[in-house]
Amino acid sequence: MEEPLAEYLRHLALEKNASDYTIKSYREDLTQAILFFRERLGAQAALPQITARLVRAYLAWLSEQDYAKSTVSRRIAALRSWFRFLCRQGTLPANPAEGIRCPRRDRKLPHFLSPADIEKLLAAPEGDDPLSLRDKAMLETLYSAGLRVGELAGLNLDDMDLESGTIIVRGKGKKERLALLGIPAKKAIQRWLAWRDALDLKVCKQQAVFLNHRGGRLTVRSVGRLLEKYLAKVGLDPRTSPHTIRHSFATHLLDAGADIRGVQELLGHSNLTTTQIYTHVSTQRLQDSYQKAHPRA
Repeated sequence: MEEPLAEYLRHLALEKNASDYTIKSYREDLTQAILFFRERLGAQAALPQITARLVRAYLAWLSEQDYAKSTVSRRIAALRSWFRFLCRQGTLPANPAEGIRCPRRDRKLPHFLSPADIEKLLAAPEGDDPLSLRDKAMLETLYSAGLRVGELAGLNLDDMDLESGTIIVRGKGKKERLALLGIPAKKAIQRWLAWRDALDLKVCKQQAVFLNHRGGRLTVRSVGRLLEKYLAKVGLDPRTSPHTIRHSFATHLLDAGADIRGVQELLGHSNLTTTQIYTHVSTQRLQDSYQKAHPRA
């Protein structure tokens, strides 16, 4: 089963433009399923031996392991997608996961910071040393543009037009979108780039906007660690992640009356339903309208 799996992962990378993180997740999810099937069918198990009944047994096993409903659903979805690909290739006559119903996922409201807490966080990097300037610019960019952490780490110098306050972002599936930068973010980036441009020639050849102390591209993990440091410094909720800042970006826009379609474009969501979750947490505007209009508010 390894070769059909490898072929599918190549298909995701080359034809679907899936990110490295997405491919890694599919590899891990499908490898786990293969191990389960081999345990049930024997070492000589072949793909045509996999039935809907066996897939349901795998679903039951996942649930018994106390995985979150979202994890169970993702792993069955990965299996269904792989089998669909194998059907198109002629390896399988039918998709044994096609009719399998996944557990309904709990819809959790996203955690976000208040505008006051965001201000505290953005003010946390202090000083004029290079790393403080970088961290200030990094946090301002995350919030101003509503970026995913991978999009922030992947930013290159050529992606930014500070005069117009726009950046080209390469999101999920390597889809490009235009993101906007506010005045504080532009100023913070300009201060960081002024120092960055003074680096030696070897480092200046690096196209990444945000560099680590060795002159290489700042990684997703490093961004997370830096955020943890500043959260602790100003005493904010330690559950806060780089994605929390993206949640806060969307929530604050909707609270201020932004059009949901515009927010969808800025977030790079292909489906409006994904953006609509923020209408559930963005209640301040509704409360203000209620207080002003309802006769017995």
